[in-house]
Amino acid sequence: MAIRTRRPRSERPSPDSMTLVEHLSELRRRLIICILAGIAGAIVAFAAYNQIMAVLVQPFCSLHPHHACDLYITGPLQGFSIRVKIAAYGGIFLASPIILWQVWRFITPGLNPNEKRYAVPFILSSVALFVAGAAIAYLVSNRALAFLGTVGGQHLKLIYGPNQYIGFIVLLMVAFGIAFELPVVLICLELAGVLSPARLAAWRRKAIVVIFAVAAIFIPSSDPFSLFAMAIPMCLFYEAAIIVGKVLKR
Repeated sequence: MAIRTRRPRSERPSPDSMTLVEHLSELRRRLIICILAGIAGAIVAFAAYNQIMAVLVQPFCSLHPHHACDLYITGPLQGFSIRVKIAAYGGIFLASPIILWQVWRFITPGLNPNEKRYAVPFILSSVALFVAGAAIAYLVSNRALAFLGTVGGQHLKLIYGPNQYIGFIVLLMVAFGIAFELPVVLICLELAGVLSPARLAAWRRKAIVVIFAVAAIFIPSSDPFSLFAMAIPMCLFYEAAIIVGKVLKR
């Protein structure tokens, strides 16, 4: 009876020859690395809390250049809780390259060479589009705050709390980042044969209406400036997906 010996750590087994226990051990190792990277990033963000807060409150401060733009807390523990929240957000952001690398290393053995050739551009473009969307959301956030500050009328005085304000800014950036993933999703569907460039071109008018409707629903601020800032790039991405799909199909 043959006894199966444990593989050396330096040897990377083929995914077809790995047992279920080995797959779970590999997943556990990747998760531990991701968690440790997130903790390390959170420690750095906790130490750089003042600098991060200065960046996040800049859109609000731009609305009141000649007045104080402080955020107000109403409880003794809110200051600590907002610092922990900033540390968590910052830790995920700082650890994202390591997390993406671990995810890539985990799924790579199961891909064939043709899939690997497409995977790298898709991952890089997904990250770049998400960052671009988050950056645009940050740039238009002052317009969204100005709209929300005046829509209630002149009898309402603005006193923002840090939890609500930071949550709004982060939610706006995440919404834009996810929306900017539209071309990646469409191109993946084209390569999979679910959609074709001709069908996307035929749906162009309906797609524009749907894009504006979805943007109006999912934008946290619901202001017209953020609506156009999200919907217009998505329409351009839709056209780009048609062109890229035609090129890849050739």
